[in-house]
Amino acid sequence: MKDTGHRRTELVEARDAFVAHWGAIGGAWGINRTMAQIHALLLVSTRALSTDEVMEDLRISRGNANTNLRDLVGWGLVRSVVRKGERKEFFEAEKDVWKMFCIIACERKRREIAPAVEALADCGERTKRLAGAEAKEFNAMMNEIGDYMKLFDNLLDRIAASKHARFVKWAGRLIS
Repeated sequence: MKDTGHRRTELVEARDAFVAHWGAIGGAWGINRTMAQIHALLLVSTRALSTDEVMEDLRISRGNANTNLRDLVGWGLVRSVVRKGERKEFFEAEKDVWKMFCIIACERKRREIAPAVEALADCGERTKRLAGAEAKEFNAMMNEIGDYMKLFDNLLDRIAASKHARFVKWAGRLIS
């Protein structure tokens, strides 16, 4: 059997690998690496962490930590925790993975999908009365892409509104 110190080292290494990887994929979510790393650190932490602890663990500046913690609180992925007798502010992540997924999906919808749907509708509206094959083809493409974006937008709404178990059952039928 491995000793406790060795197991602790393996746990820390695995945790650090997760934090690094989560940070690397943050760009795919539309957030910066540090914000994703802070989220990952809080996600796997067994207790709420102070800004100083986040700074020390990730080796980042106070300004960087404060800005990204505020953004994570704004997203609803992290909440501020007050401890009796403490002047410091502590932070903990939403640990319910389904809620976390829905929060991220809704935020991406608001930041990316809604503006794209609006831009496509504007391009389609501006070109719908233009003559010529090129203009008609462009307009048709804007409308088709817009239809798919609206479909995806509605799908995200339904996913976020559904309960975890109901969604998993539906997704299971879809992939089977």
